[in-house]
Amino acid sequence: MNDINTDNIKSQMRKGVLEYCILSILNNNDAYASSLISDLKDARMIVVEGTLYPLLTRQKNQGLLSYRWEESPQGPPRKYYSITEKGKELLAEMDSAWQEVVDTIAFIRNKKNL
Repeated sequence: MNDINTDNIKSQMRKGVLEYCILSILNNNDAYASSLISDLKDARMIVVEGTLYPLLTRQKNQGLLSYRWEESPQGPPRKYYSITEKGKELLAEMDSAWQEVVDTIAFIRNKKNL
């Protein structure tokens, strides 16, 4: 197993759920990019701005997110992102799809004779 790069596997799995995580965070509260990065870091999902900004732009262009500018007590105004109704609908579908994946993996891992 030494020739398998587990860090790469973990990275690919994280990338696969990042969009889901962002919609989930924004479903609870509007947030600006640095706040999203901090929330993801708290959840032990390390994401850099170079990964986050293109994803936020793509989600906005798909109509999943909107944004507004707000003055900041420190520094320049901040762009706050919020989830749209379309984003909430997709999030509900992702919740269902995630549960299917979890159930499938649990079934396979717990089945004695495949």
